[in-house]
Amino acid sequence: MNVSIVDPLQGDFPEVIEDFLEHGVMKCIAFNRRGTLLAAGCSDGSCIIWDFETRGIAKKLQDTDCVTPITSVCWSKYGHHVLVSAIDKSLTLWDVVNGEKMMRMTLQQTTLHARLHPGSRTPSVCLACPLSSAPILVDLNTGSTTVLPVSVSDTDTGVVPPRNKFSDGSSPLTPTSACFNKHGDLIYVGNSKGEMLIIDYKNIQVYGIVPISGAAVIKNIFFSRSGQYLLTNSNDRMIRVYENHLPQKDGPKALEEISKSFDELQGVEKLKAVGSKCLVLSREFHDSINKIHWKAACFSGDGEWVVGASGSKGEHKIYIWDRAGHLVKFLEGPKEALTDLAWHPVHPVVVSVSISGLVYIWAKDYTENWSAFAPDFKELEENEEYVEREDEFDLMPGTEKVKHSDVNKEEDVDILTVEKDSAFSDSDMSREELCFLPAVPSPDVPELQDKCVGSSSKLIDSNHSGSPLSDEAGQNGQAVNPESSPLEVVGNSIAEDTGTTTGCVKRKRKLSEKGLELLQAEKGRKPLKKIKKSCGGKASKNRNKTAEGLDRSICVSADDVTD
Repeated sequence: MNVSIVDPLQGDFPEVIEDFLEHGVMKCIAFNRRGTLLAAGCSDGSCIIWDFETRGIAKKLQDTDCVTPITSVCWSKYGHHVLVSAIDKSLTLWDVVNGEKMMRMTLQQTTLHARLHPGSRTPSVCLACPLSSAPILVDLNTGSTTVLPVSVSDTDTGVVPPRNKFSDGSSPLTPTSACFNKHGDLIYVGNSKGEMLIIDYKNIQVYGIVPISGAAVIKNIFFSRSGQYLLTNSNDRMIRVYENHLPQKDGPKALEEISKSFDELQGVEKLKAVGSKCLVLSREFHDSINKIHWKAACFSGDGEWVVGASGSKGEHKIYIWDRAGHLVKFLEGPKEALTDLAWHPVHPVVVSVSISGLVYIWAKDYTENWSAFAPDFKELEENEEYVEREDEFDLMPGTEKVKHSDVNKEEDVDILTVEKDSAFSDSDMSREELCFLPAVPSPDVPELQDKCVGSSSKLIDSNHSGSPLSDEAGQNGQAVNPESSPLEVVGNSIAEDTGTTTGCVKRKRKLSEKGLELLQAEKGRKPLKKIKKSCGGKASKNRNKTAEGLDRSICVSADDVTD
């Protein structure tokens, strides 16, 4: 859609289901950085790479060792690799271009979410969130793991390690979500006490704590593409958006400076004070009427909209708010539960996954503004009579009406500088980035090729006199042209079996003398022997002729006989 003819007053959010994708039973989805490729994890352990421009399958990544459903998929920074986690506790790194498995390892627990480090060009570290234990950092090269802290005790500033019981005898925490910031130098970890910890990636040290109102379990944590806003989805059926006050780069250095300003405080109070300076609550989103819980939530590509997917059974409902908290759109799909959700990085398109395994594509219902084609174009509500100007069709119109452009023709035009894409605030298009996969034509199945070759050879052989069709026709006493094709032979045999030609059936012909004799014999109820005798033996002679060579003079129409 041409952006110049789109009405600017229309909201930039999806409205209707434009298309759907179907391949097996898909469970989770993820866009690459440019939104040109869509990765979908299936229930059979495979990962399907869709070309989102053509809606076709570009690659299928299948591991014979993994036959369990996929729990999450994640793209590398430049789109050359995909990290897949499955229910069988495995993590698999794929090379998307070659379709090769780069690495596979098995953890102690099933990974619900896995995210690659966003700052590295080649994937070497990932963040995994197990089912019921602390998040871990996984070195994809060596296979070593580092457990992240999940809480800080009230009596000591030290980090409480994840184990069966804490020092105070309380039950262990079960953190549910963690994510990197935009450049990957900080990690945000949520726990079941409703706290969000800010951890230095290199030193694995807690610098701040952000208490979540309601103290509910945090299920999901997401950053907007610009890194300016952070979103949390909690068990108290609230979606919260925080404004990030830390700089986009050198986050640990900024945290140390903030921490020095609170030297008079100690322990947890100091960490909470630092956290209050890092993240500030901006808005809370919820359904005040139905009080539904949210299965998934995310930002739009530009961070202007907040999306929440209903977690109710048998409902495919999507809520879209602006950052001010106003509900701007409510989307309702088929009567199927929703399992995952993703917003396109560039376009106002939302992709949702139903429990049946279908992927629905929600797009905007555009209303074209045709007056944008030309400044003097005028839209008419009804037909009007047009009166042409006197000099409208003159070859040399008036010189005073010719508008001269203010363009300086002597000025040099810059054709080398590439402008930044406004949709991406991080960097320009990298030459290393993978946006599309090369199209490889799929060959035909060998079995079908053999069948086609065999059938064609049979047709060629049947043209000779020794073909089965010609032998069978000769045995039946039919005259067969050796140079005729099998289709002609079959057509001739069918015509002779009916006893009439096509022309005799379609139209009535004038009866010959022999025909009149047959008709009189039928009316006089002569015996069959006399009818054959009156034919003069010509019927037996004509039996050896083809349908095209029959004597039309003895061909009697069925309608004529009945008359």
